[in-house]
Amino acid sequence: MTQMGIYFDQTRCTGCYTCMVACKDWHDIDPGPVDLMRVRCIESGTFPDLFAAYLASPCYHCANPPCVQACPEGAISKREDDGIVVVDRDTCVGVDQCPRKCLKACPWHAPQFGPEAGAKMQKCDLCVDRLEEGQAPICVEACPMFALEVGPIEALREKYGDHLTAVGFKYLKRFDPSVCFKPKFDF
Repeated sequence: MTQMGIYFDQTRCTGCYTCMVACKDWHDIDPGPVDLMRVRCIESGTFPDLFAAYLASPCYHCANPPCVQACPEGAISKREDDGIVVVDRDTCVGVDQCPRKCLKACPWHAPQFGPEAGAKMQKCDLCVDRLEEGQAPICVEACPMFALEVGPIEALREKYGDHLTAVGFKYLKRFDPSVCFKPKFDF
């Protein structure tokens, strides 16, 4: 099995949120709290010694995804051929009937429910529809700073290095998120 993963160059990201907007537009997600791709600003220091970094947070498609194990309905699964974690929204019983264990299980808050009654769980699926057509995920295509790349995680780690942490991100070995970084270090 090839495990697909994500590379994020934290030194290039300027926090423009283009990846978030493109994702919402591509997936036809209404304005509001659901963001399959999230960008967080991390700030520290006091003037004049300030530091800021951004962290792109989609689903990290873990090798051992806690959300798959937590879903009581079996609505979340890991594809055997590429390791992408997907949601069967027809199987999901929705926010009104679900104990929301997937939300509690994911340390990176990838699973999300919309605010509407009966909302079904949704999360980043690496744009599997686009990948199957030989295209990059929409967040990768939209990023004006070329800070994102998606591909087999072993190839990404060979190309960019095996940096498993970045500012604002904590790597958890037991879940083995399929991600590598070029971290931005505080000076």
